[in-house]
Amino acid sequence: MQIFVGLGNPGGKYARNRHNIGFMALDRIAADHGFGPWKAKFQGQIAEGVLGGDKVLLLKPETFMNLSGQSVGEAMRFFKLSPADLTVFHDELDLAPGKVRLKQGGGHAGHNGLRSIHGHVGDAYARVRLGIGHPGRKELVAAYVLHDFAKADEGWLDDVLRGLSDGAPALAQGDGARFQNAVALRVAPPRPGKPAPQAAPAADQPPAEAADDRSPMQRLMDKFK
Repeated sequence: MQIFVGLGNPGGKYARNRHNIGFMALDRIAADHGFGPWKAKFQGQIAEGVLGGDKVLLLKPETFMNLSGQSVGEAMRFFKLSPADLTVFHDELDLAPGKVRLKQGGGHAGHNGLRSIHGHVGDAYARVRLGIGHPGRKELVAAYVLHDFAKADEGWLDDVLRGLSDGAPALAQGDGARFQNAVALRVAPPRPGKPAPQAAPAADQPPAEAADDRSPMQRLMDKFK
């Protein structure tokens, strides 16, 4: 079993805030993959379902961002899970809007939601960093993240959320490359006439050989060329 956590603040007035992109990601995954209804538990909202053949619990802490670790820690203790079973979706100031990066472990970089989770479960969990851009000056950050996405952001935001949902089964299977590829196909689809990017073949699987459609006589003649 795994837990996917989306970070944000509860309540309608925060629903479209940049800080709530983690909540938005889980809402899209739940809707697209047939998860059960959201219900209150672990100081948050949870929905249960299956991704990539594995049971996954979606969790949106309702403790407010700065206390997210209380909810996450409670859920992990209940199911006796380790940080290796946890993936957190969160807003990322240091990435341009629309950029998505997968990271394993590391510091919290000043993000208060991650800081709280570090305090309750440690830092050895996966993060899906969802770029929202930076306002340019440190003193503007609080107002920026607690402000709604602009109308001009709606296009790329919808593409990102769709890509996260497309890639969620691969993420649950531990295939980070295929997850990132799914997001890229939504955010930056190939131009007409160009082939779509393909995930690299598994290291232990040789590339498929092209089919030989020559006749037996043609193959025999070709040996003597």
